[in-house]
Amino acid sequence: MKAQHERHENAVLKAENEKLCAENMRYKEALGNASCPNCGGPAALGEMSFDEQHLRIENVRLREEIDRLSGIAAKYVGKPLSSYSQLPTHVPSRSLDLGAGNFGAQSGFVGEMYGGSNDLLRSISGPTEADKPMIVELAVAAMEELIRMAQGGEPLWFACDNSAEILNEEEYLRTFPRGIGPKPLGLKSEASRESVVVIMNHINLVEILMDVKRWSSVFCGIVSRAMTLDVLSTGVAGNYNGALQVMTAEFQVPSPLVPTRENYFVRYCKQHVDGIWAVVDVSLDNVRPSLISRSRRRPSGCLIQELPNGYSKVVWVEHVEVDDRAVHSMYRPLLNSGLAFGAKRWVATLDRQCERLASSMASNIPAGDLCVITSTEGRKSMLKLAERMVMSFCTGVGASTAHAWTTLSATGSDDVRVMTRKSMDDPGRPPGIVLSAATSFWIPVPAKRIFDFLRNENSRREWDILSNGGLVQEMAHIANGSNPGNCVSLLRVNSANSSQSNMLILQESCTDSIGSYVIYAPVDIVAMNVVLSGGDPDYVALLPSGFAILPDGPGLNGGGIHEVGSGGSLLTVAFQILVDSVPSAKLSLGSVATVNSLIKCTVERIKSAVMCENS
Repeated sequence: MKAQHERHENAVLKAENEKLCAENMRYKEALGNASCPNCGGPAALGEMSFDEQHLRIENVRLREEIDRLSGIAAKYVGKPLSSYSQLPTHVPSRSLDLGAGNFGAQSGFVGEMYGGSNDLLRSISGPTEADKPMIVELAVAAMEELIRMAQGGEPLWFACDNSAEILNEEEYLRTFPRGIGPKPLGLKSEASRESVVVIMNHINLVEILMDVKRWSSVFCGIVSRAMTLDVLSTGVAGNYNGALQVMTAEFQVPSPLVPTRENYFVRYCKQHVDGIWAVVDVSLDNVRPSLISRSRRRPSGCLIQELPNGYSKVVWVEHVEVDDRAVHSMYRPLLNSGLAFGAKRWVATLDRQCERLASSMASNIPAGDLCVITSTEGRKSMLKLAERMVMSFCTGVGASTAHAWTTLSATGSDDVRVMTRKSMDDPGRPPGIVLSAATSFWIPVPAKRIFDFLRNENSRREWDILSNGGLVQEMAHIANGSNPGNCVSLLRVNSANSSQSNMLILQESCTDSIGSYVIYAPVDIVAMNVVLSGGDPDYVALLPSGFAILPDGPGLNGGGIHEVGSGGSLLTVAFQILVDSVPSAKLSLGSVATVNSLIKCTVERIKSAVMCENS
């Protein structure tokens, strides 16, 4: 029986061996008849490496994907599409099916309260029918580039002493020789990569990035204005997988001394086979050769990976080319360090905002919240009011082209800038003439110390002229982050003069690894009582003022703070004052002089107080 069993096994193995030999012969014949996918001629297999064969096959697959996407774009044109130039052979491909849709322009102009001039962003219209196939090609190539930029290591990226990563530009050009073309003259490259784990699930993150209003709101400190001009695809299967949007956006640093960066780009979202979502932006300057821009986005964006318990890992890549010669010298070390517009700032803002959103959705009132807030509805209303206040401040403090800043050189100062606007028919703002004033300056004190000083109600009377030396008491406190500095407070100023009524101030302070804000606005007592009981906060009139605090650079100098870039702070102070309750009234020079004196006096008080404390 044993011998019979072994003979049977031997016969099975012989048959399997013959089968493998026959299959091997078929493969040899197939390889002998193989043709080059580009030219159709015989493939020189002996001279072609395995990697090169693989890349050629991947390129064919990529062309198939673009052809499918171009079919969607053809619906807009109504005729067959002409063939476009061959994309780089190194770009790998993955299949993609898109649904098509055409929605009107969707505005995310958080700062539209200021009105605006005929600037670049407002003058751009949506893409023409002939442009759409080319936009599809750019988006697909940009997605593949982003994935390789986010996942690649050396020699594409190499680490620095301060744990930051620097892009090897020579290696980048070798890896991505085509892209959106060579760097224009006068522009310099900025590239950075950063990762973070945030308390938000991957689907919610994708929805925020693909909704221009929510994206502008979450990143209001960086995005001063944004608009969706056209939607080439809404995605498939009820989500944003395959969504394509043509957009404009303006990116800022919270200071009138740093010019904003305006971009016209396509945003493409895709879910990959490994469950990772990716959202990429790439500039469309090549589609509009007549468009003159001081900055453009090479493939930039993020990869989002789902983690347990509602968390997500985000890898962010920022890669831009920009003309930054108009930046004030005081802010140059900050820009050169990559902290002003780089991936580190985007990631820090996202992490802080995810904590804030998680706090706003809490169903219980944490023990740290003061008892003036008696319901979860009141807590949510107060957080919503504070969010509107922060957005209003952030979009009004930068150098947006929608703002007509005027420098007050006539008063002997070249650093205070003012602008006026008329407020009418808006329940969220008091009617009349509003005068805004802002100034930025360097101070040789670490940013954290300034932040702690400005947010502390006990030190408020040292700098706040409007509190008139009165005692400031915290009536309500909502923690909205793991850092104790991230909170919303309701302050009561008990006037030192018994003939004056007490004043209520809504304040939000927020901080992350890059910058900090302390933003506040006087609020009406009756209106605030409605909010605390869960009423609609949209009808509370606000004119926010406050401070934006940034480091003056990477802060690597261990020898003391003696100059810009050595570990000090860049502080921007901004006020909004209602100078006349009649919108048709004319602004008087006396009002401008009063606001100028107010802001300069505040600056001097802050300098005196923090320098004294620092010494």
